[in-house]
Amino acid sequence: MTHDHPSAALATFAAELRFEDIPAPVLRRTEDLLLDWIGSALAGKSGRPVRTIEWYARQMGPQEGACEVLVSRRGTSPMFAAMVNAASSHFAEQDDVHNGSVFHPAAVVFPVVLAIAQSIGASGKDLLSATVAGYEVGIRVGEFLGRSHYRIFHTTGTAGTVAAAAAAGHLLKLSPERMLHAFGSAGTQAAGLWEFLRDAADSKQLHTAKAAADGLMSAYLANEGFTGARHILEGPQGMAAGMSSDADPAKLTDRLGERWALAETSFKFHSSCRHTHPAADALLKVVTEQKLRPEEIARVVTHVHQGAIDVLGPVVNPQTVHQAKFSMGTVLGLIAQFGTAGLKEFEGSYNDGRVAQFRGKVEMVLDDEVNTAYPARWIGKVTVETVDGRTFSGRVDEPKGDPGNTLSRDELEQKALRLAQFGDAASEAEMLALFPRIWNIAELPVVGKLLG
Repeated sequence: MTHDHPSAALATFAAELRFEDIPAPVLRRTEDLLLDWIGSALAGKSGRPVRTIEWYARQMGPQEGACEVLVSRRGTSPMFAAMVNAASSHFAEQDDVHNGSVFHPAAVVFPVVLAIAQSIGASGKDLLSATVAGYEVGIRVGEFLGRSHYRIFHTTGTAGTVAAAAAAGHLLKLSPERMLHAFGSAGTQAAGLWEFLRDAADSKQLHTAKAAADGLMSAYLANEGFTGARHILEGPQGMAAGMSSDADPAKLTDRLGERWALAETSFKFHSSCRHTHPAADALLKVVTEQKLRPEEIARVVTHVHQGAIDVLGPVVNPQTVHQAKFSMGTVLGLIAQFGTAGLKEFEGSYNDGRVAQFRGKVEMVLDDEVNTAYPARWIGKVTVETVDGRTFSGRVDEPKGDPGNTLSRDELEQKALRLAQFGDAASEAEMLALFPRIWNIAELPVVGKLLG
């Protein structure tokens, strides 16, 4: 791939990628990610922000259509199905994450490919190859925009808009030239700011809803000849110019077709912001090995990267369940108290007096080793001091869910069952019937409805 016009090289890759080009292990991983996404989308049914966006979709969109809104089981147009499914899949904090780009691909790619596939009657192979195109593009755009971007911008809302355009454009069979125009329209709409965390605002679900919908719109417009900026990513007034101080254009074309970034994606084990997971795993290791009760712990120092401080630091006294998922002290309090930080623990105990008390014992400290390794590696390090004066150190080099410490298909099925049950959005029988369809989706001549 040439480096003189990286936006064009990336667009060409997304347009010309074929199912036969993708290695079998990457396809199997894509199926894993699809099931994981469906569980996350179903779990969002109970979320008030999700219900509000679904209300909006009902007011503005058609009342029926071929495209499935998972949380309500109704049909509508591709745009509004993608919008609601993207919002719902980013609510429970259980959707996947790519470490190096600090980007949640599933929440913006799968809603788009499912909606369009259902609309045009695409095959399972088409859905899988479009998903890979979206992941490969979005991850590289996130890596290109760099750490300075993530400090202010929610990468899933920004890089995610381009990822959604790539996935949609692939399904619509855009030419490389029209794919580049889709990128241009997506990039000029890309947005999402972290300020919402300070207020426990609902913006996180809006970011994914808009990224999916705007990326989809960009591809459909390009298919009709609508043009966009040809250098939207690296141009002098493009995304990087306005949103980054450390952008690296070489990362846009890094080993395209050789390095499959999708396979680097991690599953979420704890139901919280991924920045809390390394420390949570490290603390769990200490309390398990030393058999420590919460009341025996006087202080926990988490040794973290700067990104964790930037995102988690503003959340001092969480007022909602969702805000609590961005509170390091709350997450570690749940780990210390219950041995897990799952959906039920957050819903029932995030503001429990014991958890709140433990929150005050937790401190985040910038660690040179952890910060240097990030974002390629998310190392978990904690120092635990006990009431009786003992000190223990805990370390985890690959948090649960990372590619080197991944979830098996059985674990993914169990997670999906829990998520569907939590959202009361699908029965156990429906999920058990869904699993073999997902594992064999490449054989489906038409994707069709997933549930019901």
